[in-house]
Amino acid sequence: MAHSNVSRRNALVWLGSSLFSSAALAAAEVDLALVLAIDCSLSVSEYDYRLQMRGTGQAIIDSGLQQLIERGANRVIAVSVFLWSSPDTQKVIVPWRVIRSEAGAMALADEIFAAPRTIDAGATATGNALAFAEKLFSNAPLSERRVVDVSTNGHANMGDPVPPIRDRLVANGITINGLAVTDEEPNLVSYMLRDVIGGPGSFVIPANNYNAYTQAIRLKLFREISGLEII
Repeated sequence: MAHSNVSRRNALVWLGSSLFSSAALAAAEVDLALVLAIDCSLSVSEYDYRLQMRGTGQAIIDSGLQQLIERGANRVIAVSVFLWSSPDTQKVIVPWRVIRSEAGAMALADEIFAAPRTIDAGATATGNALAFAEKLFSNAPLSERRVVDVSTNGHANMGDPVPPIRDRLVANGITINGLAVTDEEPNLVSYMLRDVIGGPGSFVIPANNYNAYTQAIRLKLFREISGLEII
């Protein structure tokens, strides 16, 4: 009889857990909550900054990207954007925005196109940038997937060590992907693969320079939204 009661309790616990998981999935407001973390360290010129903004905005309004969003279970994603450089230098330029239509994508792109460089150029504190991104998810819409998209042209050279913070985000279910601008540091992709990215399906997209940024960020966003590799 005792064994029967234990089995029944275990079954109820399993059933309750299963129902909770299903309810949580059904309650997800968006298919993806995506944080775009854009490097504004000293090695990024004003011209390079504008190329990043233009490339990101153009990728957001790509019609193919909207088609990918519409294939999701909820047919909606949420995006937030911030700039970063030194350990205490991060600034949100676009708070959480929900994209469920072409109009929403256009509005987000307009914000990105117009965003001024509101932080001082400084060191490359990638670990602190990841920690800042983690905090942004505290007021994000409930999502099935959470992703941080880190764009940079250099190794971390100041601030908190990157791997422990990366590991903490991954342990909390956050995937980190990278866009490596490699004109100044040819081994940047290897570094990001080793020390920065993490989580299921994480990846790095290379760009030879900031002129190649538009195509790189487009591929990156398409892959993040679809969850699949796109050539």
